[in-house]
Amino acid sequence: MTLALSWIDWAIIAIFFVISLVIGLLVAKDAGKSTEDFFLSGRNMPWWLLGVSMVATTFSADTPNLVTDIVRQNGVAGNWAWWAFLLTGMFTVFIYAKLWRRSKVVTDLEFYELRYSGKEAAFIRGFRAIYLGVFFNVMIMATVCLAAIKIGGVMLNLSPVQTLLIASIVTVVYSSLGGLKGVLYTDFFQFFIAMIGSIGAAIVALNLPQINGLDNLLANEVVKTKLNFIPDFTDTKNLVIIFIIPLAVQWWSVWYPGAEPGGGGYIAQRMLSAKNERHAIGATLFFNIAHYALRPWPWIIVALCSMLVFPDIPSLQKAFPHIPANVVKNDLAYPAMMTFLPTGLLGIVVASLIAAFMSTISTQLNWGSSYITNDFYLRFLNPQATEKQLVNIGRISTVVLMIFAAVLALFLENALSAFNILLQIGAGTGLLFLLRWFWWRINAWSEITAMVVSFIIALYFQFSGSALEGHWQLCIGVLITTIAWVSVALLTQPADLQTLANFYKTTRPGGIGWQKVIKDAKVANIDLGDTENDGRGIAQELLCVFLGCVAVYSALFATGSWIYGNTVVALVLSILALVGGYAIFRIWSNLKAN
Repeated sequence: MTLALSWIDWAIIAIFFVISLVIGLLVAKDAGKSTEDFFLSGRNMPWWLLGVSMVATTFSADTPNLVTDIVRQNGVAGNWAWWAFLLTGMFTVFIYAKLWRRSKVVTDLEFYELRYSGKEAAFIRGFRAIYLGVFFNVMIMATVCLAAIKIGGVMLNLSPVQTLLIASIVTVVYSSLGGLKGVLYTDFFQFFIAMIGSIGAAIVALNLPQINGLDNLLANEVVKTKLNFIPDFTDTKNLVIIFIIPLAVQWWSVWYPGAEPGGGGYIAQRMLSAKNERHAIGATLFFNIAHYALRPWPWIIVALCSMLVFPDIPSLQKAFPHIPANVVKNDLAYPAMMTFLPTGLLGIVVASLIAAFMSTISTQLNWGSSYITNDFYLRFLNPQATEKQLVNIGRISTVVLMIFAAVLALFLENALSAFNILLQIGAGTGLLFLLRWFWWRINAWSEITAMVVSFIIALYFQFSGSALEGHWQLCIGVLITTIAWVSVALLTQPADLQTLANFYKTTRPGGIGWQKVIKDAKVANIDLGDTENDGRGIAQELLCVFLGCVAVYSALFATGSWIYGNTVVALVLSILALVGGYAIFRIWSNLKAN
């Protein structure tokens, strides 16, 4: 079962590629001026462009596949595995976005030598530049490439190698030429293509003869069991795995790209490139609204439809015998549903899936190369490097990272399994990332301990053949890692007073966790400026976090309720979303941000 694209479809895809390349070429000159231009777009980007870029980046080619896998196995409620990350997202919006913008670092890894002191601070910066920028980043990109392989195989009958060659070359060209500015502008264009494609795909899926409309889909006995927003409370095991643990433990304890507690990675990169603090806050707020409330339902609808068209994995294997058997999993059902698209829309949807791939990969490439260039090459190998040399290193590392990711993708099988591995590797580190801004006692050894312990525990569970289920592995990893890094923070020396004072003066986080530093700085005659008002808006900020979660979750489930035909519930939730949004707007206008 394969597709025959018409000349119209190919023309749409070709136009999409041309526009992406042209954008990269147009901004290449500006991007090449300096590393700040190449990696931060001159720190002059507006909130709406940054917000759309964040959404486009997380609109990855593997995300519809992941959501389809989740829905087919655990129903709509299974999405709490990633919906729970809205909580950390809202903390980033109202508490951490302004702190990142104030830090004025080039990358979030440069933070380490702003916040910590000694050789250990330099070590963790350099180590994480390679660990995150290369190994972790390559793993993330490989899962996206895996989705591209499945899409290319199902929809275009391409081999894995052919798919990766075609998809990677254009992405690498505009990413290496245009830097972050090229990524931002192409993301803006690609976001709308991706949204049109996903909504169009959902409409076509609902009108298939096997589905025969939304009402018939929702009335089907197989689908009915998958529709709940919250897991069945009588099914204790599922309730714990897909609802309680994500909301009680996962959101604050796990480091995951795009949902880092306290912000980080490419989210921090966007905040650092904003015009000012208010634009950083606005960008992350728009991202969290669009990411959690705007996009999921077209994917969910296609996933539900796929349960009737391809009820199990054998039916997928029968429909696509040319796809390697080890790759045929539940996540293949999403690209499988795309094979029913008509001419014209097929070209748009294929272009939208390519856009999803390119927006994510281009961001990961620019982010990863920023670590290699700024935090490893410039910091440790060639501190005297010229701006031209640094931009060239950024471009070379972009190409190398893409090659590594493409090769690794050939050995992966399933997006959900990769997602779970990444969660386990980051288990227990999240609380540290939240508290390091507000507790002076945390030091570089704390971060090193959290990173090493969580990684060792993840390796142990991955290769020991442990009988423990994944959710208990996650909880154990969080508990052991947290105890380890807190103990190290209390038993080792903190950063020196001058470093702590400089960090506080630069970012002004406020709070009780810095009172000792403020007192010691006064004794040592270190000027911190006026500290009386620092942190006074925290109550309003926490209220905004709460209201933001209420508003976005209400919008998410209001949309679902309208789709399900539950008019009263939909109306109540819609009003709650609007009231929450209005309250945030009124409070936010009074928050202290520049």
